[in-house]
Amino acid sequence: MKKIFKYLWIVLFIGYSTSCDQNFDELNTNTVSATVIDPTFQLNQAIISSAPSSFGVLVYEVGAVQHVISPNSGVLTGANFNQDNRASTQANWQQYYRNVIKNTKDVLDRIKDDPTRNNLVQMTRIVQAHAFMVLTDTYGSVPYRQAGAGFSDQIFFPEYDVQELIYTDIIKELTEASTALGTSGRIETADVLFAGDIEKWKKFGYSLLLRAGMRIGKANPTAAQQAVAQAFAGGVILSNIDNVIINHDANYVNPIGNTLNATEAANFYLTEPFVNFMKNTNDPRLRSIAVRYVGASSGPEQTVARQSYEPELQIGMPLGNDNAGAVQVAANLGLASFYDFSQVDRRRMVKLTSPNFIVTAAMSQLLLAEARQLGWITTGTVQDYFHAGIRAHMNQMPSYDPAMEIPTADIEAYVNANPLIEATAVQQINEQYWIATFMQGPESFANFRRSGFPSLDPNPFPGREAVFINRLTYPNSEISVNSENVQAAISAQGPDNLETRIWWHK
Repeated sequence: MKKIFKYLWIVLFIGYSTSCDQNFDELNTNTVSATVIDPTFQLNQAIISSAPSSFGVLVYEVGAVQHVISPNSGVLTGANFNQDNRASTQANWQQYYRNVIKNTKDVLDRIKDDPTRNNLVQMTRIVQAHAFMVLTDTYGSVPYRQAGAGFSDQIFFPEYDVQELIYTDIIKELTEASTALGTSGRIETADVLFAGDIEKWKKFGYSLLLRAGMRIGKANPTAAQQAVAQAFAGGVILSNIDNVIINHDANYVNPIGNTLNATEAANFYLTEPFVNFMKNTNDPRLRSIAVRYVGASSGPEQTVARQSYEPELQIGMPLGNDNAGAVQVAANLGLASFYDFSQVDRRRMVKLTSPNFIVTAAMSQLLLAEARQLGWITTGTVQDYFHAGIRAHMNQMPSYDPAMEIPTADIEAYVNANPLIEATAVQQINEQYWIATFMQGPESFANFRRSGFPSLDPNPFPGREAVFINRLTYPNSEISVNSENVQAAISAQGPDNLETRIWWHK
């Protein structure tokens, strides 16, 4: 009898255990979790990630072109002292490879053979080309053909491609993608830039092609002229209504605005060369861009009650000073402290919800002015493009904040008082590009090196490692993990320092 009960319990236990396993997979499967993501949303992630990271821009690019500088060392060491700080030089690398290229490569891998998503393919190629331009303009040789192929092709240690090859392919990509966009296929209305507006996407692509052509003008004039001509014929951005803008709100804040309205609010200042250039030409944009907290002796004293937008009161911080030097320079100028120098206005131009501009009418108009001066296009006049570029940037100011609007009379007075002079046309055009790309770090840094204008004096800091910063250094993570390919790139390109010039920088 005991044996019967023993076997009965065994049978019941087995039966219960078996019943517990029934439908196990179904019970433990999340029926509402997404298993496939629409590639449009991946492209959107790539687009919003195309705004450069704040710390890299503030520590390097805007200081290298002498827009904004900090007197402080530590984590802020960079263009303020022309010194290498790989915690910040890696910013563009991480931002664009991790958040842009990873997504664009996956989108293209998934839908490249789907004819119904042709427009999405071409849009993705344009966004990807822009990201690779930023990367190669920043570092020179970078992973290109094998980049972003870790998941699709199991390539975890990508080879580096030389910049000449990269630019040749970028020009091909932009030309093909801009041409292949069409209104007869599916319109990708979910895209965050233009809601699928094909004409705006075409202008975006051709404007980047214009930029790429001008960038390589000294390295390969023939290819440059061909690219510029193709871009001009295709149609570039000539009006602010077509500007390529990454908008920000309370949920997705402007990266630079977030930094300058938080821990670094009192640490970055407009430079003396930039402020003096605008004051000397009576530029009305200075009133929109700059603020000075008159008499401030500390960060907490930079209050609304002390702020002044008056151009004649703006004082830029001289370059070449650490914290102690900036204190002494401020005292020599009769200022309360270095907190009394002018800043970019973080309550208007770089607030949390300020937009980020990727391509603008001002940029395109000024590039066309230079192309016309070189004879690479034959339509229009240099002066008309030049003046259109100035007007477009001044009219762009309210996009940051309505209080930054510049009266039409002031715009026309500036245009009339600063005529284009034939002998100095290229210099004047690129000086205006310097202003039109204010706080657009990667593009301003690239065009400064390409054109050689404005003519700036070197940072005089005594401990500098480079006379001028010509590129940023590779991340330590790449050097340690992908060392063989990094070393091959360095051997071909030159020393991995701030002074080595990249291919198109002649």
